[in-house]
Amino acid sequence: MGKEKTKKLKHLDLPDGSLEKSTITLNLGPTHPATHGVFQNILEIDGEIIKSAVPTVGYIHRAFEKIAERKPLYQITPLTDRLNYCSAPLNNLGWHMTVEKFVGIEVPKRVSYLRVIIMELARLADHIVCNSIMGVDTGAFTGFLYMMKYRELIYEIYEEICGSRLTTNIGRIGGFERDFSEVAWTKIHRFVREFPDVLTEFENLFLRNRIFMDRTQGVGGISAERALNYGFTGPNLRAAGVDYDVRVAKPYSRYEEFEFDIPVGTTGDCYDRFLVRGQEMWQSLSIIKQAIAKIDALEGEEATQYHADAPDFYLPLKKDVYTKMEALIYHFKIIMGEVDMPKGEIYNSIEAANGELGYYFVSDGGRSPYRLHFRRPCFIYYQAYPELIEGSMISDAIITMSSLNLIAGELDA
Repeated sequence: MGKEKTKKLKHLDLPDGSLEKSTITLNLGPTHPATHGVFQNILEIDGEIIKSAVPTVGYIHRAFEKIAERKPLYQITPLTDRLNYCSAPLNNLGWHMTVEKFVGIEVPKRVSYLRVIIMELARLADHIVCNSIMGVDTGAFTGFLYMMKYRELIYEIYEEICGSRLTTNIGRIGGFERDFSEVAWTKIHRFVREFPDVLTEFENLFLRNRIFMDRTQGVGGISAERALNYGFTGPNLRAAGVDYDVRVAKPYSRYEEFEFDIPVGTTGDCYDRFLVRGQEMWQSLSIIKQAIAKIDALEGEEATQYHADAPDFYLPLKKDVYTKMEALIYHFKIIMGEVDMPKGEIYNSIEAANGELGYYFVSDGGRSPYRLHFRRPCFIYYQAYPELIEGSMISDAIITMSSLNLIAGELDA
């Protein structure tokens, strides 16, 4: 018999010289129900403690900014719907106001006030989702069910105004496609009348709840300095103690005429983020009431206007399109992008539910943007997420993600 050949097995030593890995690699996402969308966190955990985290985006990248370079202005509006779909009207109206600022359209007072109502309703809908889901992620489901009834009412208001609920495509460049119906006003007044009692009861369930406080206080905190260094805005920045709000710093849609407070926290932890969003809901209710009063005080022609006089950009009424040649021509030119824009560039931003939502718009004089960039608040927050959860438990990572209100559609345009 021939001589047997044997192979010697060798250990593949780790960099630290050990033969075994002391941590476990855990994928949190991209399709885990707790990740609030399609994105991934690669965690290194030692037992239940997170030692490090690597965030990953790109799973639902839809190339919206590149698509926008081939679209006329109105066809870009549905792209903005798909950013933060929990408050789509804010994205729509922010885009319309950017175009109006660029081409020099001045909207009537009533349009501004109507927009304020819609934007604050959208902020309320977004905060309802965020705070009630924080309850779910700490084991409290009842508050979520109670609040969702009134997010549904907000969606019914959207539906009366524009025919859509989630991805709304609401409004037009220069105003709204139609005036608010009586049914829409009835539902708005109902919401303003009933929601305060619901919000009060929701707060009673959570604010002094020992389990909720233990799960959120001191968890996922960030200092004002670190938040500013990352580029935080919105409720997550204000929870850290910085009172920056675009509605006050750079007023738009006549927000300078409204009186409201800016809720500010101190610790920047999950509990403060919950408190800030809760107080912002009370402020939004106050703003809506003020906007209704301002609309009721308008007289004459101002009391009925719901769009600007901008025939090159505002779509003509459907009844005119069906019966008048000039209206049909303008409708075709606007929809097909036959109207050239001036050359130039602009950055315009609004205070969306998650923070400063900005539009950097560059035109070379053609019919579509040469470049359009969306400043998406979630993309900024997510970069800080590994720092916020390092050293915490997995359960703390879930509630931290909830409190930041990470929305995958806005995170990954």
